[in-house]
Amino acid sequence: MNTKPSENPLIPIGKKAREAARVLARTSTDVKNRLLHAIADGLLAHQDAILDANAQDIADGKAAGLRANLIDRMTLTPARLRNIAQDTRNVAALPDPVGEEFDGRVLPNGLRIHKRRTPLGVIGLIYEARPNVTVDIAALSLKTGNAAIMRGSREIRRSNLAIMEVIHQALRKTDLPETAVQYIENPDRAMVGHLLTLHEYVDMIIPRGGAGLHAYCREHSTIPVITGGIGICHIFVDASADSKQAIPIIHNAKVQRPSVCNALDTLLVHQDMAPTLLPQVVDRLARDGVTFRAEERALALVGDHPAVSPAGPEDFDTEWLSLVLSLKVVSNLDEALDHIREHSTQHSDSILTNDWRNAQRFLDEVDSAAVYVNASTRFTDGAQFGLGAEVAISTQKLHARGPMGLQELTTYKWIIVGDGHVRP
Repeated sequence: MNTKPSENPLIPIGKKAREAARVLARTSTDVKNRLLHAIADGLLAHQDAILDANAQDIADGKAAGLRANLIDRMTLTPARLRNIAQDTRNVAALPDPVGEEFDGRVLPNGLRIHKRRTPLGVIGLIYEARPNVTVDIAALSLKTGNAAIMRGSREIRRSNLAIMEVIHQALRKTDLPETAVQYIENPDRAMVGHLLTLHEYVDMIIPRGGAGLHAYCREHSTIPVITGGIGICHIFVDASADSKQAIPIIHNAKVQRPSVCNALDTLLVHQDMAPTLLPQVVDRLARDGVTFRAEERALALVGDHPAVSPAGPEDFDTEWLSLVLSLKVVSNLDEALDHIREHSTQHSDSILTNDWRNAQRFLDEVDSAAVYVNASTRFTDGAQFGLGAEVAISTQKLHARGPMGLQELTTYKWIIVGDGHVRP
């Protein structure tokens, strides 16, 4: 979509966001923290209204035949809402990166020079059916002095509007402009194209959704785009791995919450471990409803189990987001690395091993945003990494990679202090 600036209906929103960003840039850390606590308090005080709105969204989603994994992402519960509120408080407790000075030095000519961390300005967020993202985005953006323009999916429109009312009440309570966080209520998909061309007012676009959304944003945006959140995640069980430790790790990575991007999609097992480990994995995970897609060597070991079927040509390139797990037997570490290189989306990959040389090779050669040794991939998360929350998990390499927390929502400027200096 090639929208001329004069035709873009989101220009008023962009202007208000830019004005609000100027206010936020000079807002003190204390005020920003009070704002985040007010948001957390408001989420709990208005729990009934938020959950009622969410229940209507869920009912409509089920009636429309949405997949179970999408319904799970959409769903809010009292426990999930409490966790969202706590994550917001956790962000308030983190150090404020804005104003941090670093890389300071005095040049031979006496000029004093350093970098100072500053807000990005205005962030545009396009995301699908996860209402918790609305709060995460607001909390991280406001803590870093950024204004935010959000466009959530129509499936969670009621939930998002109920949450936005809480955010706006908190902004009013702390005497900050409501336009610091704006939500595009119009569900027309054309709004995505309009937001992507709002380059006079928006400094960065972050899409959170499927591959189609990411591709559309990269192809149509006139604003820098950071993409991520699509995870085809692997665990490789090396010949030296502790099998008793491996089963709980694999189970956690696949079953704990299968509908999210850091859940396990493909299990690679060294040929020396496979005859004993694979039957144990299938038996344990099948009890929780997991089904398996096994390539030829794995199929020969576990193909008689009713939960196992032969792998199809696309199964190792599929982000399952459900209780499905691909299985493959590999001859050695090199074959595992080759498979990951070919099929990974550079999100989260793990090796289970007691051989530190193999662990180090895996860490060096797997080019993903998060690379693990003897741990579940489910930890790739802003809160789990001590960031409070995240606006996205970036799988690209420029500016930010992995969970994007406070520091990743800032840039810096050079500060130069002289005493009558002129360049010779």
